[in-house]
Parts: sequence; C-alpha cells; structure tokens
Amino acid sequence: MITALVLIPSYNTGAKLFETVRDARRLWDPVWVVIDGSTDGTGDVLERMADTDPGLRVLRLPHNLGKGAAIFHGAMEAKAKGFTHVLTMDADGQHAAERIPDFMAAAVAHPDALILGAPVFDRSAPALRVGGRKISNWWANLETLGVGVRDSLCGFRVYPLEPLCAVMTANRWMRGFDFDAESVVRLCWRGLRPINLTVPVRYFRPEEGGVSHFRYGRDNAVLSWMHLRLFGGFLLRLPLLIFRKIRSSRH
Repeated sequence: MITALVLIPSYNTGAKLFETVRDARRLWDPVWVVIDGSTDGTGDVLERMADTDPGLRVLRLPHNLGKGAAIFHGAMEAKAKGFTHVLTMDADGQHAAERIPDFMAAAVAHPDALILGAPVFDRSAPALRVGGRKISNWWANLETLGVGVRDSLCGFRVYPLEPLCAVMTANRWMRGFDFDAESVVRLCWRGLRPINLTVPVRYFRPEEGGVSHFRYGRDNAVLSWMHLRLFGGFLLRLPLLIFRKIRSSRH
C-alpha cells in the first residue's frame, strides 16, 4: 500500500502558484508546497490558504536553494511523516493537474517504478526549448543504456521516496535545475524501471501570468556539465547495465 502526496517546489512564481495549488487540491489530498526562499509574497498568501485547508501544507526555506534542494527538503519531510511516494509538479501551471489521479494510479500498480511525464506540447511551447530537450533525452537514454526514458526534463512525475532520498543523500549534485534529468538517470542506475505517461504542457506568456526562471546559456551549461559527470558514472556502471539489459531481455 502506497501513501502519496503532491509536492510543488516554488520560487517567485507569482499568482500562478495559487491556481496550480487549487487545481492540485481539487484532485488530491494532501498537497505540500515548498517555498524556496521566495520574495514575492506568495509564501505568506499560501500560508493563509493553508490555515483554512487541512490538506495543504507549506514548507519554507530561508533563501533560494534551487529546485532540487526544495524537492529534497519536501521529500525528506514526507518520508519522515510516513509517505512512500511523491508526485512532483511545477508551480507555474504548465502541467495539467487532471493527470494527477492517473499518475498516482500507475504508482499504486507499480510502486517500485518511476512514473515519468512525457510532455505533449501545444503551440505555446518555444521551439528552441522543445528542440533542445531532445539533446538531454538522448544523453539520458545513453547513460541508462536505453532503459526507456521518453523525457528526462519533465517535472511532472511520481518518485518512490526511499530510493529518491537515498540517492540525494549520497550525492551532492541535483540541487538545482539539474535535478529532473539527473534524478532519473541515477534512479535508473539503481534499477528502477521508468513508466512513461503523457501529460499536456502549456507555456504561459508573461501577460497570462507566466513566470520562467529558465536561462538558455546558464541552464544549458548546467545540463552539459551534468551529462559530462553522468557519462563518467555510466562508463563505470556499464558492465552492470549490460548485465541487467541481457537479463531483462530473457524474461
């Protein structure tokens, strides 16, 4: 039996955060939000929302530590409270909350698997970002020896908490934007099987309340350094990965 919550990391997301939380709460109980040192006042508003909603909990970090660090903080707290899984989703409203029950159902059916979001983009998606993520996906599948990761960067996914917390405790990386891709690769190295489910993704324009902290140069440099590190780890683990692949092909 799994016990799961929705975990939303947020840094200066603005009013979109409240829409995201309401949509998630409509479909799941409980929902936790980690306010990652936000300075836009959203943490205060959200805490007032939580005062009248027992299914909503707000965790606050004193300053901005990064997406991965925020998720790690929430994951460790969830594990300490006895939860077995978390569904992570972005705070900016990009991910379709109506997919939450389907992803949770998949986690119930496959509690030891990674339930990964495979994004379905509409016309709002920047072509440069859609094309650029194909590079990260190619590297992630190389580093896992083609285990079947359809998208390495989508933040809408369900993690089993025990292996996630173990990987992050043992590794000083994956605390920022590199979290999504690196966590998938390292958990696949531990033997977790990815299950891919589609999720609609929409990019909101600034006039629609959309907020993005993505910076092409900075974040692509982070991803490049991450994949360089992971490739070294892949070479060390290659015999084990080949053994697993051969064994799985026989079943």
